[in-house]
Amino acid sequence: MPLSPSSPAAHDTIIVLDYGGQYAHLIANRLRRLRVFSEILPPDAPLREMTNLKGVILSGGPNSVYDPASPALNPDLLESGLPVLGLCYGHQLLAQALQGRVTPGTTREYGSARLKILRHEGVFKGLADTEEVWMSHGDTVSELPRGFTVLGATDDCPIAAMGHSGRRIYGFQFHPEVTHTEHGLDMLDNFIDLCDCRRDWTMENFVGEAIREIQNRVRDRNVFFFVSGGVDSTVAFALCNRALGEERVTGLYVNNGFMRKDETPFVQAALHAAGFHNLRVVDASDRFLAAVAGVTDPQEKRRIIGGAFIEVRDTALGDLDLDPEHWMLGQGTLYPDIIESGGAQHAAVIKTHHNRVDIIHELLARGLVLEPLAQLYKDEVRQVGRELGLPEALVERHPFPGPGLSVRCLCSNGEADPAPDSALRRVEDLAEAFGLRGTALPVRSVGVQGDFRTYAHPAVLSGEANWRVLESASTALTNAIPEVNRVTFLLRPAALPPLRPKAATLTRDRLDRLRDADDVVMQALEEFGLMDDIFQMPTVLIPLTSDGEDEIVVLRPLSSRDVMTARFAEIPLEIAQEIADRIMALGGVAAVLYDVTHKPPATMEWE
Repeated sequence: MPLSPSSPAAHDTIIVLDYGGQYAHLIANRLRRLRVFSEILPPDAPLREMTNLKGVILSGGPNSVYDPASPALNPDLLESGLPVLGLCYGHQLLAQALQGRVTPGTTREYGSARLKILRHEGVFKGLADTEEVWMSHGDTVSELPRGFTVLGATDDCPIAAMGHSGRRIYGFQFHPEVTHTEHGLDMLDNFIDLCDCRRDWTMENFVGEAIREIQNRVRDRNVFFFVSGGVDSTVAFALCNRALGEERVTGLYVNNGFMRKDETPFVQAALHAAGFHNLRVVDASDRFLAAVAGVTDPQEKRRIIGGAFIEVRDTALGDLDLDPEHWMLGQGTLYPDIIESGGAQHAAVIKTHHNRVDIIHELLARGLVLEPLAQLYKDEVRQVGRELGLPEALVERHPFPGPGLSVRCLCSNGEADPAPDSALRRVEDLAEAFGLRGTALPVRSVGVQGDFRTYAHPAVLSGEANWRVLESASTALTNAIPEVNRVTFLLRPAALPPLRPKAATLTRDRLDRLRDADDVVMQALEEFGLMDDIFQMPTVLIPLTSDGEDEIVVLRPLSSRDVMTARFAEIPLEIAQEIADRIMALGGVAAVLYDVTHKPPATMEWE
């Protein structure tokens, strides 16, 4: 069960009503960063019963306001006199409730957009005439409610921001809470001023509060903690040790066969050097590989791997003769894992994380799971790690998924899955408009668009281009072509060879091929001094072949703070090409691509 970040009793509070959007908890994160306590509640929460309530924010969500099953606006809200800010779906919901008009957008907007600010007042006080904002929507507000004015517009969204200063009600079609809305924190800061909130909440409070909650929740039981060596599980493990003492906590590192090259000895040595002496290491790679043998569906792979982790834990408990009812399961789960797995009431499932499979839900329902960081984001976790005195080498590690390379090694039954001819023509035509060649690959990857999961085709661009052109082309393709949710750029060879799908599953040979390519990439980042410039660096293997034996490798460098949104990171092109040359030299690689898609519309990982 998640731990609350603090007690609201002594704090002025801004409530976030969660309509199922991917970023609902991110709003609370940003408010906490601005030193205001925030609590996440369902849309029908009884606002009249709350104390210290100073304002309300309506989150985005995957629904349309015209869907009969979509969550409605709380009738108390507009009569409360409180300042209200609606974001994305919340913006549309306000417009509909106040007799404005919402219509399906003629152009979808995903990713970066330029907002023209028309009135520099209220929520836009002190901002520039034009601001970069982050969009993820299809429907749009087409007519203002009575008494409202347009505060901002983009080229594709004439009512991107609206407001009624007298009633202190505002709506944004974009997301100020994401880091890629450049001055989104300033907009939220202005809203806090309108709410007249005291700013007395600090992140330093979290460690003491979390320790007390761990002790209260665990009581006389002990904790068996999954530790991967990544920052999330390491910080959660350290926090649990601090709360209970090492004698009541056992860490379990599982080599599942999907780890990076030489990862297991590195993690074991690094954690021991950091003072962790209650860690067991288990090599279960044969068990995991046998469990996923022949499986190609990405969701099924995640479910099987999540279940295998629990089987390994149960085996370890049995080997130690420990009672599973007396040992809670500890995990370094963060909020992005929960929301992408459909963990909020109205949230869509983007991808089922291994720490949110059915068996985990059963253990959660029985009160046997401890997740002390489940309300936090990556940037907050790093802060907690520093508060606990962990070394920077562990706190600043690149994120790496729990299922490891299994979600970066795409699988296929060998059957062709081409994009429709109409989509292929549109990819070619739009690419040509940017002076490039373009096509769509006959495979699919996961995306997140308008708070929904998509499973669509990646496009490939080739030719002479710079990052600015590629970013614009990527945004244009994913906004205009529903069958495309991801765009890549061909690094090597000079022309894309003819490709066809090949039957491929998670085998040691394929994983070793990916491990070698990933190792080339990580060593190059160190060599060229780029490690600190990149948040995360997935290397992906795709089962498309030119000769029946080779496959495609994709580089996915990312810039992010919280995992909820991300930009593709811009490695200097000559270095990216050098990395591609080194990967091609490994053999068995038909081409190397560079993923130039933001999140949204693509997810961080391909599966």
